[in-house]
Amino acid sequence: MRQDGIQVKSTRHAKYQSGHHFVWIPFKRRKIFRDEAIIEATKRYIREAAANNDIEIEAIEIDRTLIDHVHVFASFPPRMSASQVVNILKGYSSRHLRMEFPWLKQLYQKDPLWARSFYWGTCGNVSAQTVKRYIEECQG
Repeated sequence: MRQDGIQVKSTRHAKYQSGHHFVWIPFKRRKIFRDEAIIEATKRYIREAAANNDIEIEAIEIDRTLIDHVHVFASFPPRMSASQVVNILKGYSSRHLRMEFPWLKQLYQKDPLWARSFYWGTCGNVSAQTVKRYIEECQG
């Protein structure tokens, strides 16, 4: 991210400048972020999913105040929809977190790791810095 906002990117047929703020929670609002290891693994898997799918992560944070929340601020090409992007991030991270942390399989059994619902907000060039700062400071 540049100092004056989100960088203008381009595809073969389009130039775009978009910022998207996603927030989702664990299924049944369970507290799964018990230690730093699972928090760091969640961030790592979300970044891996993004890198594999042409999604650029501007900021990512886990908020453990009242209910565990995952906040992601991302930019992606116009050929993708917000629901596709969040499904990619949630699906990849869920699959890999269950493999790395076997207790998640026991806790959820056949239930999904993440709730089906999510928050999605868009922001323009002016508010991108504000959203990024909010996500980075949501821990404290």
